[in-house]
Amino acid sequence: MAIDYVSRRARLDERLDAAGIDVLFLPASQTDLEYFTGLERGVPSFGNIGYTNHWISGAFFSPGKEPLFVLTRHHQEFHLPGGVAGDIVTATESDDGAEVFRRAFDAFKARPRHVAVAGAPSDESCVHESGAKERIAVSGRTWAETTLQLREHRPDAEFSVADGILNGIRRIKDAHEIELMTEASRMVDQVMAAVSDKVVAGITELELASEIDLRIRQLGSPSSSFDTAVWAMGKGIERDASERLSRKALPDRAGVNFDFGAIVEGYCSDFGRTVHIGQPDEEYERVYDIVMAAQEAGRKAAVPGATGGDVHRATRAVIEEAGYGDWFRHRTGHNIGKDVHELPYISEEDETPLEPGMMFTIEPSVFWPGRVGVRVEDVFLLTDSGETVKINELDNDMRVND
Repeated sequence: MAIDYVSRRARLDERLDAAGIDVLFLPASQTDLEYFTGLERGVPSFGNIGYTNHWISGAFFSPGKEPLFVLTRHHQEFHLPGGVAGDIVTATESDDGAEVFRRAFDAFKARPRHVAVAGAPSDESCVHESGAKERIAVSGRTWAETTLQLREHRPDAEFSVADGILNGIRRIKDAHEIELMTEASRMVDQVMAAVSDKVVAGITELELASEIDLRIRQLGSPSSSFDTAVWAMGKGIERDASERLSRKALPDRAGVNFDFGAIVEGYCSDFGRTVHIGQPDEEYERVYDIVMAAQEAGRKAAVPGATGGDVHRATRAVIEEAGYGDWFRHRTGHNIGKDVHELPYISEEDETPLEPGMMFTIEPSVFWPGRVGVRVEDVFLLTDSGETVKINELDNDMRVND
């Protein structure tokens, strides 16, 4: 099934028009531009990769106009195997990038509208067609140099960050997106099932993480969706969850925590389990049951109209009532899609009402250095019927490797 980028841009047009935005700029190699145009992102790099004039790469958008891409020659020739569908302004290495960027902006502004924007006009939505100040928006991940060049070129314009508009569209997943994210979640289920038997004393955390990354790529993911983490916790192991991976061999009688994800056509999964080596003590078994009960409490609380804060408090209450509240030290989860972490967050401060079509993680834990460590993480979908369902198929039963 092909993604309907025209429909996505039509929704963007409506939101920009309602906000009175004249021009929006989205940078290349970022999620928003890929979401609205299909211009592919590359696999993330640990360090920055750049070319001459790299900051100009991206596209201009405006209600009622097709986007105009501004891209370096290098970006087009070496990072876009699928090419670009649309009008392009190219900057070579010898070009004055600022001049190319300004000319592209002016040419885009001069284009007449040729696509009707849905909805009846209002005084607010037509502000950019009146004599009011020009409004220019950028995404929060736009290069500072790009924003400064826009400011210098249009000193009288009003500037804003468009992330609220962009996330307002992206946070609700359609049937095709749900299908892709389900595939990404099933992929990590399969990998976890394959490596679970290898969680034994003597193997290193790095060896397990490396096998996970290899298996993810063999299944078709271009990379892991974030850094793969494998770490042991338990009695006598003075190690916290902030050390997510080491070269250390796994000891006997430890809980081994996993956190990893895969990618399917640009959509991410995020997943976690804990496997115990050797027979666990009574506290580990108790904490394991507490963490699983906390996840279920969060799932039940995730109903239409509830907030991320509501879900977090419901999840946390189970762990607090059991006496381990000081050791559940992070938020309960986050929305997920083309980015691993998307708004709204399943966190105490987030008061965004949940809506059908949202996909998010519920990932409670108890991390008590030197004593016990247990985590679980699955992706959930809030369905049209109002029920929150787990997308991952791998069960949450306690796994013990003797």
